[in-house]
Amino acid sequence: MQHTQVESALAGVLTPEMQTVAEMEGLPAALIREEVAQGRIVIANNRNRSSRVVGIGKGLRTKVNASIGTSTDIVDYDAEIRKALAAQAAGTDTLMELSVGGDLDRIRREVLAAVELPVGNVPLYQAFSEAAVKYGNPNRLDEALLFDIIERQCADGISFMAVHCGINLYTIERLERQGYRYGGLVSKGGAAMVAWMKANGRENPLYAKFDRVVAILKRYDVVLSLGNGLRAGSIGDSMDRAMVQELLINCELAEEGRRMGCQMLVEGPGHVPLDEIEANIILQKRMSDHAPYYMLGPLPTDIGAGYDHVSAAIGAAQSARYGADLICYITPAEHLALPNEADVVEGVKTARLAAHIGDLSKYPERTRSRDLAMSKARRDLDWPGQFRHALFAQDAIRIREERHPQCDASVCTMCGEFCANRASNALFADTLRQSPKQ
Repeated sequence: MQHTQVESALAGVLTPEMQTVAEMEGLPAALIREEVAQGRIVIANNRNRSSRVVGIGKGLRTKVNASIGTSTDIVDYDAEIRKALAAQAAGTDTLMELSVGGDLDRIRREVLAAVELPVGNVPLYQAFSEAAVKYGNPNRLDEALLFDIIERQCADGISFMAVHCGINLYTIERLERQGYRYGGLVSKGGAAMVAWMKANGRENPLYAKFDRVVAILKRYDVVLSLGNGLRAGSIGDSMDRAMVQELLINCELAEEGRRMGCQMLVEGPGHVPLDEIEANIILQKRMSDHAPYYMLGPLPTDIGAGYDHVSAAIGAAQSARYGADLICYITPAEHLALPNEADVVEGVKTARLAAHIGDLSKYPERTRSRDLAMSKARRDLDWPGQFRHALFAQDAIRIREERHPQCDASVCTMCGEFCANRASNALFADTLRQSPKQ
C-alpha cells in the first residue's frame, strides 16, 4: 500500500509534492517535510487524479477556496462547469463541489475533468440525497450507503473531503441545554446529521467509526477536513458551547487522524465578530497542535446581505493575519440565492485580496515587496509597472482604458492637472536620486 504524505514525511521521505510546495512557497524542502510530518501542513492532491499541488498550513501563503454546486431549485450542469472554470481563472487555489440537486455523480465527475484544481466536497450531501430517493426518507440513511459514497467520491479524485465527524450526542446536548440559537443550524450537512441522530436515537457513525473514515481517505491520500456542522450562523452564537464543543472534538480527532497517518484539516466558524476572531484561531491552534485551519468567511456582521463578500473579506483578512490557513470565499449572493458566474468571480477576487492583506501582517518580510513595488510605480507614474504589480491587472487596465485622460497620459482622470505625484516628484527630484527608495 502506498504511503500518505504524512507517512512519507515521518519516514524522512521528501515526496515530489512536498518539493513542489517548497518551490511554490520559496521555502526549504526540509521544512515542508517536517511540517507535513507534524501535521501542520497538508497537501491536497488525490493520488487517483492529477491536479495542481496545493500546500495549506503553517508558514505558507493563505489559500482561497471557491464553492460551486447545484441546488434542488437550479440544476444546470453547464453553468456549474462555467463557474468552476471562472473560479480557476480568477485565481482560487482550491474548489469545493457542493451540489445537492440533479445527478451528483455526473456533476462531480464533470467538474473534476474540467479543472486543474484540487477539488473538495461534502459526502453527507449525496448520502442524504440518495437515501431520500432510495428509501423515501433521508433519516433512513444506513452506514453501508454512507461509507460507499465516501469511497466512491474518493475514487473519483476528490482531494479534500469535509466530513462531519465532530457532531456527537454530547454536542447536541450542549446545543439543547443552552436554549438553541439565534441563527439556528446553518450547515446543510450538520443539520441533516443532527436530524438523523435524533430520529434514530443513535450516535453519529462518522464519529463512532472514525477509524473507518480515516482508512478510506488514507487509501487515496485525501485530506480529511473535519467539518463544522454546528458552526455559528449569527455573531450572537459565536463561541457558544455547541460550537466550541464541536471544535474541541474536531481538534482531538485531528490529532488522532494524524497518528493514523491521514492528512487532517480543521474547519472553522461562519459568523464571528471581529473581537473574537483571534481568540477562535488561538483556541483551534492550541487544541490541535497547529493543524491547518479552514475558515468559512468568516462574517463579522449578520446584516450585510448583498455585500456579504465585503463583510467576509474583513473577517478573512483578520483570520489570515492571526493564522488561518485556508479561506472559503463568500459571494454577493450569500444568504440570498445560488451564486452565478459573476458572483463566483467577485467572491474569489475579494477573498484573494483579503488573504493577501492578512499575509502582509502574518509574513511581512515575504509579502510586502510587491506592495512597495506598486507604490514606487504609482509615485513615478509608471502605468505598465502598476499593471504588472496589481493583483487584478486586467481589471485595472480596463478601468483606466474606459476613463483614459484626454490631455496628459501620464496622470489619471481622478486628479488630472492636480496630480500630486507629478508635482511633488519635480520638487524632490534631487532627494530621490540619492535615496535607496529610488
